[in-house]
Parts: sequence; structure tokens; C-alpha cells
Amino acid sequence: MNSNQEEGKINVWGARVHNLKNIDVEIPHGSLTVITGLSGSGKSSLAFDTIYAEGQRRYIETFSAYARNFLGGMERPDVDKITGLSPVISIEQKTTNKNPRSTVGTTTEIYDYLRLLYARAGIAYSYNTGERMVKYTEERIVEMINTNYAGHRIYILAPVVRQRKGHYRELFESLRRKGYLYARIDGEVVDITPGMKTDRYKNHNIEVVIDKMQMREGFDDRLRKTIATAMKQGDGIVMILDKDTGEAKSFSKRLMCPTTGLSYRDPAPNMFSFNSPEGACPHCKGLGYVNEIDLKKVIPDNSLSIHAGAIVPLGKYKNQMIFWQIDAILEKIGLNIKTPVAEIPDDTMSEILYGSLEQVRIDKALVHTSSDYFTTFDGVIKYLRTVIENDDSTSGQKWADQFLATCECPECHGMRLCRESLSYRIWDKNISEISSFDIKQLYEWLDEAEEHLDDKQRSIATEILHEIRTRLKFLLDVGLDYLSLNRQSVTLSGGESQRIRLATQIGSQLVNVLYILDEPSIGLHQRDNERLIHSLKELRDLGNTVVVVEHDKDMMLAADWIIDIGPRAGMHGGEVVFQGTPKQMLKQHTITSDYLNGVRQIAIPAERRKGNGKALTIYGARGNNLKNVDVQFPLGKLIVVTGVSGSGKSTLVNETLQPILSQHFYRSLKKPMPYDRVEGLEYIDKVVNVDQSPLGRTPRSNPATYTGVFSDIRSLFVALPEAKIRGYKPGRFSFNVKGGRCETCKGNGYKTIEMNFLPDVLVPCEVCHGKRYNRETLEVRYKGKSIADVLDMTINQAVEFFENVPSILQKIKTIQDVGLGYIKLGQPSTTLSGGESQRVKLATELSKRDTGKTLYILDEPTTGLHFEDIRILMDVLQKLVDRGNTVVIIEHNLDVIKLADYIIDIGPEGGRGGGRVLATGTPEEVAMSKEGYTPKFLKMELGE
Repeated sequence: MNSNQEEGKINVWGARVHNLKNIDVEIPHGSLTVITGLSGSGKSSLAFDTIYAEGQRRYIETFSAYARNFLGGMERPDVDKITGLSPVISIEQKTTNKNPRSTVGTTTEIYDYLRLLYARAGIAYSYNTGERMVKYTEERIVEMINTNYAGHRIYILAPVVRQRKGHYRELFESLRRKGYLYARIDGEVVDITPGMKTDRYKNHNIEVVIDKMQMREGFDDRLRKTIATAMKQGDGIVMILDKDTGEAKSFSKRLMCPTTGLSYRDPAPNMFSFNSPEGACPHCKGLGYVNEIDLKKVIPDNSLSIHAGAIVPLGKYKNQMIFWQIDAILEKIGLNIKTPVAEIPDDTMSEILYGSLEQVRIDKALVHTSSDYFTTFDGVIKYLRTVIENDDSTSGQKWADQFLATCECPECHGMRLCRESLSYRIWDKNISEISSFDIKQLYEWLDEAEEHLDDKQRSIATEILHEIRTRLKFLLDVGLDYLSLNRQSVTLSGGESQRIRLATQIGSQLVNVLYILDEPSIGLHQRDNERLIHSLKELRDLGNTVVVVEHDKDMMLAADWIIDIGPRAGMHGGEVVFQGTPKQMLKQHTITSDYLNGVRQIAIPAERRKGNGKALTIYGARGNNLKNVDVQFPLGKLIVVTGVSGSGKSTLVNETLQPILSQHFYRSLKKPMPYDRVEGLEYIDKVVNVDQSPLGRTPRSNPATYTGVFSDIRSLFVALPEAKIRGYKPGRFSFNVKGGRCETCKGNGYKTIEMNFLPDVLVPCEVCHGKRYNRETLEVRYKGKSIADVLDMTINQAVEFFENVPSILQKIKTIQDVGLGYIKLGQPSTTLSGGESQRVKLATELSKRDTGKTLYILDEPTTGLHFEDIRILMDVLQKLVDRGNTVVIIEHNLDVIKLADYIIDIGPEGGRGGGRVLATGTPEEVAMSKEGYTPKFLKMELGE
């Protein structure tokens, strides 16, 4: 190729990362390019592990060798050459912040602008009286005194102590040495005498008298000097006492309440940050909630006596001081430790829990002393607190957690800021109140707020408001109008956090950048899809190249360029099946284009299941934005919960239904969101959540260990004559324990060689050559294959190999049935995609003996799945339902929705505008509904 042709394109030659088969790809600059293909075909390997990794590596190469040493090098991806690469920014789903201090506002930086707005244009009010705070210059104070006190006799005072306890002997002594003769203590003017002091246990207000004056003409100069001295002594505050009326008034260079004299610091942006000690609520440290001990958890059953273990943290009676103390308190009122808690009077119970004012007498026989022993008793709650604060171990914290309940901070009422910060307002709202508006509401409020500012505020705020509005507009464009700025990042779904980062990127207005996005349409209803595509085109039109790994039909058709990787997954993929424009694509016959053309499709079932007639019903669910709804889940059906993003689907299923069931079956500690009651729990016997999280966090975890089939394979090898002669046990065939594994690489199969200035290099272990086991272990063979050979087989090969071993075949056959025949038994979990991990989990569930009473919960299982993968996945789920189980899916994908037996549609909008159940029933019934957005799209899909 000559250089002219290469311009205007990113060219990748000879990419061989993971399963890519030496492929060449071109991506036009300034285009919206979609990379598609089956799950596991190599899309992410091309987009992230090749193009993005190389972009990152080139960036780090520009640093000095010294700096690279600290950054840790980047490995060069296995590719011959990449040309035309511009700086790369990747927007993935996984990088959400788990810190409770991170919110939508801090992530998008909108909150930083709001802090600036309040620090510069906010109006301060006193939190004592609600009056507007005032501040004056020294000149203005002199003018006001001349005007207000003309002809009066006045004292000019400097406040030195405000409502504090102490005897203040040193203070009076130092004032006397400075030459001051009088002070005003608690409203009374007295002479300062040697050795003078106040009552140290009472609160005092002390002002020093700087000067006494009769206000007349020509005293301006003296007054000015006196005010300056008073300001210095009183830290910016001066007080004028009218001798005739006895009335005192404060004047301050700082913000000050005219009535009470309360003063604030000068506002700065960090005063409005809940992550800074300047602004955070001192009680909850800026989190908005505190952990309190929950009495219902401490005494769950009050029919028991304390002796029998009514107070759970203490357990049953033991010969310990705390039990003797409780017994002594009860004996005073004629009861004992064996009396049921329900019969103990409330005031005595309160003494036991919160401590006794009097000392407790303990019998000398118990403590083996010559006389009775008297001791103070601080109460069970204090004892629990001390244990919680002093025990940092994981088990100690876990034990303590079961007695704690998270509740709103009583000081700031969940607003996270200190009283002073919350006293600044713009148009009657403080910063915390406007952070709780949803973004659409906030955008409208800001539009109108400008009219309510005075001229000075407006000149300061115009520029800041413009910046905030621009950023909010981008969030509205990507369909996040229902979020609020104080929503914690932890509670966002993968798709939401990715779209927030997308909005932030559009807001940064960079040009000539290559953006790589991983399925941004996740969690988006069809309605919002058009908005998202528009945002991506906007990013492209700024002069950037946008590469999207995506399976969404609308996105593919809206793209400028498509790369289809395939033809199948794993070792059968990794080739470029097609690259070109969407129009050219529709003329091809790849699996993807067949689905786009309608040649292949996921068939609608001939009839919907009737279920088993029983149902699980939740009454009065009102967590987050749910509007006190009653929801029925008919059992023995495939149930799909639908609705626009933020309508309350996850709150209903993941935050209410699942924790109720987990608490019921597994005594889980996670509390469900508020609801009234639940009926029908007796009809199910377990709940299984199948999500897309990795199977394990280390390369030692793999499909064989996760599904449990590896134990069966090891047992098979132990039973072989060769192994019996040598006396091998199952541990001999594990690469995680000493014995059978190769000790040089500790069973990893490779060694990491640290290179000081270059990236670490992984080399196969020179002893076992990547087989993980030592020579003796590998000599035991079954049908000519060693344990290492078995781990290296793909599932398809293993199904043939173990066809005569039913216990192993049953488990691996299910992995093959869910369409994962191409992965290897020993493939490290870390290299599996989200969709693949999810299907390994499903296969594990399928291979278990089920009772037909299990409830499976799946949250957007089609993430990362191609049309063909969705077909296979749905076949698997239909098998689970055919056995009598119930499957609940949260989903936006119409291919899944149309296969449901029962749909629960929640909406109609996201955030405050959602949380109602709009329609329930079969897809055909829901499609006839007039409310919400789902019926319209479902109608088109069903072809009605």
C-alpha cells in the first residue's frame, strides 16, 4: 500500500492477540465504526487488547525510562504493525467507583462547578435565626456608628470568648498587662483586677472594653483607631454597647448574624464539599448516614430470658462480670436474670441497655472478695460499641455488622454537609437540595434561577451557569435525565456509569481522539437508543474516531463502517468475516447479516406457558422510586421485567425480591428495600442469581474448577491402576497444592520475569513447559492423556473423550449446550468474557439436580451477546422453566421480551416519573397497553 492510501485510516496488520488469526483491519478516521460478532469471537481482543493496548503503550513510551519504571510498562500486543493511530481513550463498563463518597456530581465534575457557584454567588443566612448574614468594611462600620449613635455614650468592645467554659485567669492577666482596664463578662461591665477569674464550669461570653466615648463631632480619627484595635482583638468582630439603653450590637468584617452575632468563615469552594473536613458534616464525616445499633437485632425475641440468651451479642449465661452486673440490677426490683425480657419494666431494660447511674453491687461470693464489690455499669450498648471500635478483624466486623443498622445521620439529615455550608442559598435552595433534583429538574431550575439573582450575583454566576448547563445537557442527551447529582456511583449500573463517562468526554470537547466504547447500549431502552446514537455521532462530528463494540441492530445500521469478526467463537473465530459499510453488509451472508436481514430470527413460541398456578407476591414495595406497588410473580414461567432506564426494575428485583429470598433461605445480611409483606415463599426452595461477574479473580480459577467437574476428573485419575500403585491421592492432581504440581512455577505453568525498565515478561516454565504438573504426575494417563492434556482440551473434545464417564459427561455436556464448546477446560477465568462467565454459571446450575422449585434471577443477561448467542441462551433458560423452575429476567432486548410467558412493565419514565406497574401479562397483552414506551416497540417486534 502506498502512503496516500494509508492516510485517513487506522490500519492494523497481523493481529494475533488471544484467538485472532493474523488479521488485517482498517478503520476510517472520523467514522463511527462498529465491531460486532459472536461472544468470544475476538471483538474485545481486537478493540481493547490490540488497538487500545498499543495506543496506551505508545503514550507511556513517551515518558523517560525513570518515569516508566514507576508506571509499570505496557506489554506490546502481538501485532505486526499499526499505523494512523491517534491518542486512545477507552470507556469501559467495569471501571465504576466503589467509594461511597463518589457521586454522579463528583464524577461528571458538575458538583465542582456548583460548589464554585455557591462560594461566589450564594447568600448566607444564620442557622440560628434564619436572618440574612451581613458583613461590613471598617469605613462602613465607622459611618454606621456615627449615624446610629450620634450624641450617645458608648462602649467599644472586642469579643474574646463566646459561649465557652473556663476560668480564663491567664486571659484577664494578659489583658491587664496590655493596659485594658474593663471587661464585660456575661453582660456586666467590671474592672479587670489581678488574679481575677470566672466559674470554670459555666459557659461565658467575655468582651474586652477597648474604649468609652461620648459621640460628638471631630472624634472620627479616634473612632477609626479604636475600631481598628477592636477588630484586631476581636478577630474581625467589634461590638458597640449603648451605655444609656444597655443594648449591644455586633459589626463584623466577616459574615455575621445581626441579632446573635454568630459569624461564618469566608465562603470557599471546599466549604461545600462533603469530602473535605471544611464542609463535611462532623457527625457522619460527610457520608450522610451512620451505623447505629439496632435494638431489634440485639433482642430479636423478648419471650426469652437474658439467662437463655435473649441479648444475642452476649449469648447464653456465662460466669462473667457483665451477667453479674445485669443480675444485680434486676435483683433491685425483685426479678432475676431468668425472667423473660417481655416481663422486665421498660426503665430497668433501659438501664441494662444504656447503663446505670448508680453503682451496681455485686455479691462478694461471686467475685471472691472479703466485702461486696461496687462497680459502674455502662450498659450493653456501650459494651457492644467498645467491642466494635476495638476489634478490627474481618470476623469481628462481620459479627458486629449483624447488630448494626444504617440510618440517616441525625445532624445533617442525609445532606452530608455541616450546618454552615447548608445555610448558603440561591433562590431559597441550598446546594444539597439542588443536588437531590433529578437532572431534568435541575436543568429547568438553573434556567429560571438566573432571573432570581441580583446584578452583582448575575455578573459572577453567568459564566459558571453556562458551564453547568452545557454539562447537564450532555447527560440529558445520553438519556440520564432521571439521575440526581447526589446519587452514589456504587448504585449505578454498568451502562449508566459508562454513559456518564461518555457525557464527560463529550463535555471535554477533545478532537482527533480515538474513542473505544464497550457496548454503551447496555441497560438502555429502545426509546433512549436514538439519543445515544446521536451522542456518539456528535462525538464523531467534533473530529474524533469512535469505535464501538456492539450487538445492537440500530447501532449497526447507523454506523459508517462495520467490522464483523467470526465466523464462530473461540478457536473457531478470530477472522474478519466482513468489513465495509452497513449497506454492503446487508448483501452478505454472515451470521450477523442474516439476523439483520431477517433470514435468521429468534422464533416466537407457539404458545405461552400457563405456569403452575402458584405465585410469589410482594405487597407495598416502595424502595427508591417505587410507588408502593404490589407485584405478582407467577411461578413456573419465564418472567421478564421491562421498562425504561431508571424506572425501578433493579430496585424491585435486585434490591427487594432477591434480598427477601436470600434472607429467607440463606440468612443473608443484606436488607431488602422497604415493603409491607410477601406471600408465596413456601412455593420455592432456593434462589440463584446468575450475573456476569468473573468466575474467579485469579488465573488459577477455570471452568473445570468452577463447575466442580475437575474434582470428578481427579477422582477418575486417582482410580487408575498406575495411580493406585503409586498411592496417589486427589491432591496429587491439583495444581494449587504441593505434591503433584511443578514446584518451579508453583503450578502456574509460566514464570514472571521482572524487567526493570521494560514490561514484565511471562515465559513458560522451563521445567514443566507450561503443563503445571511434575513429571511423575504426568506419567499417570487415562486413554493415553495426562491430566495436563485433559485441561488443555476444548469442551467439545472433552465431551467425546469422556462419553463413557456419566458423572463427568453430565457436567461438561451442559457447558457445550450453552454454546461454549470452544473454550478449554483449563482456560483461566480471567480470559473469559462477561457473557461467557454467565453461561458457565448457568451450565453449572443446569447440571445440578433441581427440585423444580428454584427461582433464577438474571439482570440483563444479553450483555455482550450476539443474536445467535441470545438464541442459545434463551434455549437454556427455556429448559430451566420446562423443569418447573421460575426465571426472572430484567431486560431491554426485544428478542428476550417477545419470548416471555409473563411481562411486568414498569415506568412510564425514569427516576421520579417511574416506579409504577404499567402492564402485566403475555407479550401480546402488554403490546395492547396504551401506557409507557415498551408496548409500541413490542408491537413492531411481534409484527402486529
